Amino acid sequence: MKRITPQDVGRRVSVRRELPREGPRPAYTDVVGELVDWTEGVLTITRKDGSVARVAEASIVAAKVVPPPVQRLSPARLQDVASRSWPAPDLATLGEWLLRAADGFTRRANSTLVLGEPAVPFEEALDRVNAWYAERGLPTLFQIAHDDPFDRFLAAAGWPAEGDAIMRTGRLVRAADVLHDVDGSAVRIDERLTDGWLALYHHVAGPAGAAERHVLQGPPGTLFASVSDPAGGDPVAIGRVCVQGRYAGFAALEVDPAHRRHGIARAIMRVLTDRALERGAVTGWLQVESDNEPARALYDALGFTDHHRYHYRRSPVARP
Repeated sequence: MKRITPQDVGRRVSVRRELPREGPRPAYTDVVGELVDWTEGVLTITRKDGSVARVAEASIVAAKVVPPPVQRLSPARLQDVASRSWPAPDLATLGEWLLRAADGFTRRANSTLVLGEPAVPFEEALDRVNAWYAERGLPTLFQIAHDDPFDRFLAAAGWPAEGDAIMRTGRLVRAADVLHDVDGSAVRIDERLTDGWLALYHHVAGPAGAAERHVLQGPPGTLFASVSDPAGGDPVAIGRVCVQGRYAGFAALEVDPAHRRHGIARAIMRVLTDRALERGAVTGWLQVESDNEPARALYDALGFTDHHRYHYRRSPVARP
């Protein structure tokens, strides 16, 4: 089955073509390289060694876009990408730590992300972070990967862990291949956060404030998916993807309980994955709580695998 079009000119492709028959059985050959032209039914493909192949469209029996090799990001680098997709309006840095505040909306946007060393001793760094959050009337939280040296420091100091989660990654072309026959015609895509989308997002109770909208809108490249109830028009499912260069972060995939088990989540993932690929993304990432088995099963089927685990550490001292 062909899955490339003239719009894929400029991308790396793999094409299987049937050769002129010289015997009782058909023979095939594969061409892998950059699709540089598609004119009048002929594809021009430049191979890695510089040689050029011209392939008649009529001879193609299978074709697909092949992503460039993906370099595995370190946990810190991937968490940095994820943080920029969920931007807190109030930010500060302490060495390689990122302090984030968003009027208490979500742990992620109101915690210090540990990406390396704080440039001062841990005890001093902790005092500075505590003071920063105290000024904002917020508890001190750290988002930190398992086995980080500072995580061990906090554990020894009695800071309890909560919100255990898994960062997962996968090739978008693999997910698109799994989802290629899923009907996504009911999925609506918006580039701006809408009131209808917000109404279904369970983390927002009542009207969304400025901080909530800032976090959810995200940076340029963020898309919002929704599926409306045919009977009433209100959204019954939502999803979100943030495309940053080669990376696409999926989040906020929610389906109203009355509409689950009808394939709506897969339809949303299909459309968001296609849009991410169209914008040049190669690798998908997402964060899922460790005990969310239905979500893990969905992402397993799409080829996502565990990259690393993280959790939060909360101050054991209650702030008056």
